[in-house]
Amino acid sequence: MVRAACLLSILLSLAGCSRPASAPPDGPPPGADVRLWQDASIFTLVSGLIGSAHERVMVEMYELGREEVVQALGAAKARGVEVRVITDPTVKPSRRSAAQLESLGVAERFYPVDDTRHQIDHVKLLVADEKAAVGGMNWGRHSDRNHDYVLEIRVAAEVDRVVSIFDQDWDLAGGHPAPQAEFVGAVAQTAPGSEIRAMLESALYHAAHRVMAEVYTLTDAEVIADLVFAHRRGAVVRVILDPNQSYNQRAFVLLRTGGVEVRWYPVPKGVLLHAKIGLFDGLLVLGSANWTLSGLGVNHELDVETTDAAVVQAYATRFESDWAKSA
Repeated sequence: MVRAACLLSILLSLAGCSRPASAPPDGPPPGADVRLWQDASIFTLVSGLIGSAHERVMVEMYELGREEVVQALGAAKARGVEVRVITDPTVKPSRRSAAQLESLGVAERFYPVDDTRHQIDHVKLLVADEKAAVGGMNWGRHSDRNHDYVLEIRVAAEVDRVVSIFDQDWDLAGGHPAPQAEFVGAVAQTAPGSEIRAMLESALYHAAHRVMAEVYTLTDAEVIADLVFAHRRGAVVRVILDPNQSYNQRAFVLLRTGGVEVRWYPVPKGVLLHAKIGLFDGLLVLGSANWTLSGLGVNHELDVETTDAAVVQAYATRFESDWAKSA
């Protein structure tokens, strides 16, 4: 933290205080252990996973406001699937959907957010039988307009890990807190623990050649400093930010002052660059956590990493396209 504060102080003084062409329209090709989904096609994945589930569906979602998803969850329950849903009580559409799910007989609970810390349950997680989906996309009425990513996972150990996190949260929401111990692996959570910060900082520290990031909100001093340090070590560091977030202005100035290439994503009106994703050499990290103090230390968040070559290439291709059209 001292290192970051010193660097940011210096920088402040200097500053004056569409999917990749290779991807088919309906999403990634089948047969892989992990697959990267983008933008509106994410809801093709969601409907497919819920609709094909035979035994269990687990959902933990910050904003749940899509009628077709609520009905799909009710239909899964009606055909005998065990369905459990956790939502954030601070989000109005999620409260309405929770009431509707209850009327459909679906087991649902509100995550007990800590109001004194201004905490939210920002997780975006779906488990259907032996598959899972983790990423940054909310299930709001208009979320399909946003630019975002979700990783579909079929790796047994990683699915087990997200299931254990869901069960941890389900128990907490039921009044029986049993937080898991800190864990180092391909799946990371925040609050409890600080696994996502550790995952992100490790990825930045070890990046020797390239960093390609698309971030909805970037304000964390440590992360900004680490991006500059990666550039100074010789890595090509490029960052795309959402222009709708005023908080990003300071990060934009600091990164540019530090020599990092940074651009604004050209979002149409009513659309967000909602992604929280970075490629560090051959390691891709994505999920629900914004690169902020809240995202990395206060909110309950869920991120995942992968080195899968097809996924890495899919993101690199999309990033190059986004970079070219960003101002």
